Amino acid sequence: MTDPAAPLRLILDSEALVSNWRALARMSGRAACGAAVKANGYGLGATGVAQRLAAAGCRDFFVASWGEAAELAGQGLSVTVLHGVRDEDMAIAPHGPARPMLNSADQVRRWREGGGGRCDVMVDTGMNRLGVAPAEIAAGLLDGLEIEVLASHLASADEPDSPLNVAQCAEFTALRGRTSAKRMSLANSAGIALGADYAFDLTRPGISLYGGIAAEAHRGAIRPVVTPQAQVLQRRRVPAGGIVGYNGTFVVPRDMDVAVLNIGYADGYLRCFSSKGMARVDGVDVPVIGRISMDLTAIAVDALPGLGEGDWVSLDYDLPATSALSGLSQYELLTGLGRRFDRVWD
Repeated sequence: MTDPAAPLRLILDSEALVSNWRALARMSGRAACGAAVKANGYGLGATGVAQRLAAAGCRDFFVASWGEAAELAGQGLSVTVLHGVRDEDMAIAPHGPARPMLNSADQVRRWREGGGGRCDVMVDTGMNRLGVAPAEIAAGLLDGLEIEVLASHLASADEPDSPLNVAQCAEFTALRGRTSAKRMSLANSAGIALGADYAFDLTRPGISLYGGIAAEAHRGAIRPVVTPQAQVLQRRRVPAGGIVGYNGTFVVPRDMDVAVLNIGYADGYLRCFSSKGMARVDGVDVPVIGRISMDLTAIAVDALPGLGEGDWVSLDYDLPATSALSGLSQYELLTGLGRRFDRVWD
């Protein structure tokens, strides 16, 4: 017996995804343009994202864990595990479907002792998150390693005037030729917009692949990819003075038609959208009203007389606009979309 279709779906725009990658590849200049597909492809589904980008010409993919790498196995992709190798990973990592991004002296030692071959290495140029220190490189920590990519990560790339960008770029540039690395990589989505000095040999965009605007230079070039849709569970007429939702935070000003949707904060449509979000059917915009529940959301539908139980409603999810409305980052908006959605590529 097959499971029934979910009452929630993410409509995913294949053409927009590929268009975004191509735009970022052009901005990357002579550098190759990879793709961060960690967190299940930022919530869209890593396999579907990787297949479409690989067909478009992307050759470098980045995930967080070996479990994520395993999901991409068998597709002939070049995959890097950003979190490197733990003791628990060494049973599979040296023979696995990906290269580790080694992040510490302990990981370097573990990889050497485990007989590991090709690897990538992260160097900390000032973010103080992950990475070996430049001084450790100078002391010979990486000598003899077969390094494919030497990488670092910008802490403030979305602030183009931050002096930290210049300092990190200079520190990373100083490492050129000091390791066996075949390529160097610094720029994320926002970093790509900082200019050619930041591109090096390989860029690693993430959020902007999926419709996020990480820099002003992306406006007009990056297109939305994700549209959440929910089915109507019930349509009802609420008399003037009635409330909608928990705690009566919305009181209807007049007799009003209300549709209750099969979506709520358990699905990633969070309470910050209460009486703020917007929905759309056939080009008609209608407001979210009342407080978002765990599994339910109400919208005012007087403008949609034909809408009824089982019909599909789209929720506004333009990432920069929705981020400004909700106070959530564009990253949270994507990765928070839950498992109850069917993911449908068009």
